[in-house]
Amino acid sequence: MKESSIHEYILRIAKLPQSEIDGLDPNCRRFRLENGESLAEKDEVFGSPSIPILENPEHQTRWYFKYFLGKLHQNYVGIDSEKNPYFLSIVSQESGSKCMPLYRVMLFRKQGAQKLALPYNPQQKLTVKQILSNFTLMDSNKSPKEIFSADIQKDLLLLEEQEGSVNFKFGVVYMKAGQKLDDEMLSNETGSPDFDDFLTLLGERIRLKDWERYRGGLDVKGDMTGKYSIYTLYEGHEIMFHVSTLLPFSRDNRQQVERKRHIGNDIVNIIFIDEAATGEETEFIPNNVKSQFTHVFAVVTKRGTRYRLAVYCDETVPPFGPTLPNPPEFEVSQRLSRSHFTTPFHRMSSGAGSSVIKFCARQSLPAQQ
Repeated sequence: MKESSIHEYILRIAKLPQSEIDGLDPNCRRFRLENGESLAEKDEVFGSPSIPILENPEHQTRWYFKYFLGKLHQNYVGIDSEKNPYFLSIVSQESGSKCMPLYRVMLFRKQGAQKLALPYNPQQKLTVKQILSNFTLMDSNKSPKEIFSADIQKDLLLLEEQEGSVNFKFGVVYMKAGQKLDDEMLSNETGSPDFDDFLTLLGERIRLKDWERYRGGLDVKGDMTGKYSIYTLYEGHEIMFHVSTLLPFSRDNRQQVERKRHIGNDIVNIIFIDEAATGEETEFIPNNVKSQFTHVFAVVTKRGTRYRLAVYCDETVPPFGPTLPNPPEFEVSQRLSRSHFTTPFHRMSSGAGSSVIKFCARQSLPAQQ
């Protein structure tokens, strides 16, 4: 069986409804810990191995970005039975691919986008009317008009982005050995070489000024939130990391309000504990972080040439898979490079950075900007 990577664990949690976050007292919250060491704990949280937990990553996949953009496909515009306009996109995936031949169809309507996969037979191709008949409230007697302008792809891509959570922002906190409180962690002005190496696994270091892509709430005009940040593109999802040591540091503000303003509002925080300098083992206590919004802490510690991962989840977070291995350690891959994280659709089947990202994105609420 292929060994999972750290990225495959960091993007694996289902989204939390906002109602479960509002009104919680951060000092009275309970967290469950997964560290790969307790089989009884896994059975309690995930059920016995004979009880499967179904997850549907396609539900959160940007279909138009992944399956249509840059590929030969047809776009149509029409009017449904309620006299509302719609856009229809159809792409055929023939038997030359690794998957079974099929049609992928996206219908953009007033109520939102609908996705559909239909069998594809090159000897008996479906007409547009036949495809439309698979959707409700569609007048299949009226044929939509095909759009030949390439500019429509930009508009449909924007429509898809507005549908829901396609971009994410995660906090990354540098924690020195012996530190316990969030004020102490956020007061670390700089990181360490090991921390810098870990950041290269997460994404690329980008200059914020004049940055034109997803900014995750950071200032891109006047360096008000620091000069640099860490960014990556993972399977069509743009991810901005709020790195504690890259956000503005204040010698006069013990609570580091500017840093906490971003990291404290992230649903997922990655805590990097730097034990290398002293060799002292340090325990992370999630209730020492004063935040009503952070529901998952992915705690990473470097041990020699391996990263060790533990996950603290608020008890309101639904169970998710896969479970961590025992021991929950991942080899620092020498084959990892920045291109692994900036190339769209890369599967991230191995390497330490991959599971950190995948675990986090599944947990995040819809990100803005």
